Amino acid sequence: MLRIVQARTAEADDLLSKLKARGKLTDESILKVVRRTLSDVQTEGDKAVVRYVRKLDAPRMSVKELRVSREEIGEAYLEVPSEFIDAITHARTNIEKFHQKQLRTSWMSTEANGVLLGHLIRPLRRVGVCVPAISQLLVSSLLMNVIPATVAGVEEIAVCIPPMRSRDINAYMLVTASECGIQEIYKCGGAAAVAAMAYGTDTVAPVDKIVGPGNLYVQFAKKEVYGHVDIDKLAGPSEILVIADGTADPDYVAADLISQAEHRGDSAAILVTPSLGFAEQVKAAIEVQGESLPRREELAEAFENYGAAFIVDDIAEAVALANEIAPEHLELHVEAPFEWVGDVQNAGAILIGPYSPEAVGDYIAGPNHVLPTGTAARYASPLSVDDFLKKTSLISYTKSALKAVTPAVVRLAEVEGLEGHAAAMKIRFEED
Repeated sequence: MLRIVQARTAEADDLLSKLKARGKLTDESILKVVRRTLSDVQTEGDKAVVRYVRKLDAPRMSVKELRVSREEIGEAYLEVPSEFIDAITHARTNIEKFHQKQLRTSWMSTEANGVLLGHLIRPLRRVGVCVPAISQLLVSSLLMNVIPATVAGVEEIAVCIPPMRSRDINAYMLVTASECGIQEIYKCGGAAAVAAMAYGTDTVAPVDKIVGPGNLYVQFAKKEVYGHVDIDKLAGPSEILVIADGTADPDYVAADLISQAEHRGDSAAILVTPSLGFAEQVKAAIEVQGESLPRREELAEAFENYGAAFIVDDIAEAVALANEIAPEHLELHVEAPFEWVGDVQNAGAILIGPYSPEAVGDYIAGPNHVLPTGTAARYASPLSVDDFLKKTSLISYTKSALKAVTPAVVRLAEVEGLEGHAAAMKIRFEED
């Protein structure tokens, strides 16, 4: 199930190229469908949204059912066990505490010459969240996308979740949204949901930013509406890279690789180790553990497509390879792992030591699990409170301070051929 390759070989280079190509969104057939969906919703509004919901999810859906009622939310609480609500509360508390540490405040500074400079920091007014809930119930993704927005102080948060064939939204998703304080929930998903939130309909008011996971149709739709609204990022398939030495537990490592491979067949699960014997132990453990899991087909496909153990000379080379791959999740199962954290330059999240599995980061630790994928960790960061804030610059000059810099501004403007800019400075001091 797990192929073992020697680093710096042709086979390893081919696999690395394949891994790096995962982040590229290129599919003209999907793009064509997405553009048609966006156009339909922009033109026809609710009518088009419901038509796509009927086609993809709930055949008997009606416009009046598009927004979830308070009664539906109340009924959902009757369907979930109290243990689930306790778990959601635990996770929400940790996620809120972590994101509250990211809050910024407006600031101003006054120079000796009277110049005042600063930033006004305000939350976005209205945000839309897309969360799939058909093949997987992503209650954790709902938490991770909504909570930073609420901590930032976003006034209005609209959530779009695709309904089941019964026209209901899964009770676990409704309860999770409600526990986060969300009451504005719509029964739609995919590109149609993105279009509804971007352009607005009679039922769905337009938003300023759209965040949330989804398949390629959702990602292409977000890419197409970017500029009309803001988006969080283009999220690719999930990925994990584990760096391990001979001190690691092969069963732990195998379990963590499986935890990402089970998402979908295009997930990546990579082990980098200096020990061929350890890689063989992990391979055997994956085969044993995988047999007892329900998503065996997804596991087999993921390991076939993007699963590998790279054999390197030492941990320094392992870290260098990890920086090249720039994984979404990076686990360090090595002796003295904190000594290597500073050498990791490119990773969405670093999970340190044998008792920090990716799963705890996904659900309850607190840091956001919406992470850069497809090598985007080279330049991108996890979703955070900053994604829901905007900054406005403040500039205030006194007459004497402006007069002192006028010659420099005039010279720069004249070099650029912008005489109007130069004149706007000089006119203030013609009498002088």
